[in-house]
Amino acid sequence: MGMGSQARAASYGTPSLALSAAYLSGAVGASGDPVVQVTVGQSGADAAALTVTVSKSSKTSVATTGDVTFTGTGAARQVAVAARGQGYTDLTVKVTGVDGQTATKTLHYAASAAVQQSADSRYFTGSSDASAAVDVGGGYVVVADDESNSLRLYDRSTSGAPVKTWDFSSNIGVSKEIDIEGAARVGDTIYWTGSLGNNKDGVYKSARNTVFTTKVTGSGASTALSYAGSYAKLRDDLVAWDEANGDRYGFAAGTADGQVPKQIDGFNVEGLEFAPGSTTTAYIGFRAPLTPAVTGGKALLVPVTNIDKVVGSGASATFGTPVELDLGGLSVRDIRKNAANQYLIVAGSWAADDNTDPYALYSWDGDPAHAPVKRVDLPTSDPGGWESVVDVPDLTVSGARAQLITDNGSADLYGDGTEAKDLTHAEWKKSRATWFTVTS
Repeated sequence: MGMGSQARAASYGTPSLALSAAYLSGAVGASGDPVVQVTVGQSGADAAALTVTVSKSSKTSVATTGDVTFTGTGAARQVAVAARGQGYTDLTVKVTGVDGQTATKTLHYAASAAVQQSADSRYFTGSSDASAAVDVGGGYVVVADDESNSLRLYDRSTSGAPVKTWDFSSNIGVSKEIDIEGAARVGDTIYWTGSLGNNKDGVYKSARNTVFTTKVTGSGASTALSYAGSYAKLRDDLVAWDEANGDRYGFAAGTADGQVPKQIDGFNVEGLEFAPGSTTTAYIGFRAPLTPAVTGGKALLVPVTNIDKVVGSGASATFGTPVELDLGGLSVRDIRKNAANQYLIVAGSWAADDNTDPYALYSWDGDPAHAPVKRVDLPTSDPGGWESVVDVPDLTVSGARAQLITDNGSADLYGDGTEAKDLTHAEWKKSRATWFTVTS
């Protein structure tokens, strides 16, 4: 009888277990956290008869075995984790075969802390430094990163990794980061701009003086981007224009060697959007300087009146009358409009500390003579800084909502003192997208 049992056991192979990713990030209290695909099998056995469990958690304050759920049948399963605390834990995923044989894999899990609006939050993983975003229809968005030159396509409704990724560095002819901070779409063309400022140490880096365009084909998950053109002298054009007009905004001083960009009198671009009704005039939105800087006054928009020719044929930029907006002492961190020329402006500090400085969302009708209207104060207790507004709803409709995205690069997501941009594993890097109600 014993020999018969051994013979039956020998007829099955050792179970197989594979994870689509070895690293997974979640958030306490979040909805729609990412999942990992689990593939199991056993020679000579029906995969549906195999049992998949988590047999051990290395830190139960982050997640216990009971906080892990599996869905799916047969060879394809999914594992999801409901975090109970911030931090890291190793979860031992185990498959048990029909004959009791087992196989295990380790899933390295990290959980960020609970945040405001957690039910309306989604986490875009693979990067922590979201800096500009453009809606491409069908519920998808292309997100730029200011620590690399990658553009990533995400499903706006779910948390997880990008569907597609593009990097046009070789087309542009740069090897260093452009520090992409602003974007605007007109027709099938998306314009992307670097910050145009010095780096954090006050050193000029030529790659940051880049504006480039991509052509969009398709929409939603089928969106494709192709390189269209670039321009590398917009900063120089802005400085020359300001000097020719009495050095009103101090651009020459703000771009001087040793000048840190994130100062009230610095030089740092973070917004880009087209003027009302125009396909050729684009507003450059400044994080710094404020004007006048000595009083911490108004936020600055400078119209580039020939942006199409600047990037399309390398023409020197020409400029219109600057627009100065009262954002309550804050500056432009992003600006976006809809087809009805209704604008939303993400307002934040010119300073470098994104984790404590105030943020607010303003609407504006595009008339330089009209003041923006504060719609909502944005949370400041959450990690990261509010950097992007994806699109603008109809602001005449009650209860309209807009989705904003954070730059979490300097945030300590997991409570161990590590800034998100320095995390070893891309799956643990993430920016947060959250919906806010902007009309009453």
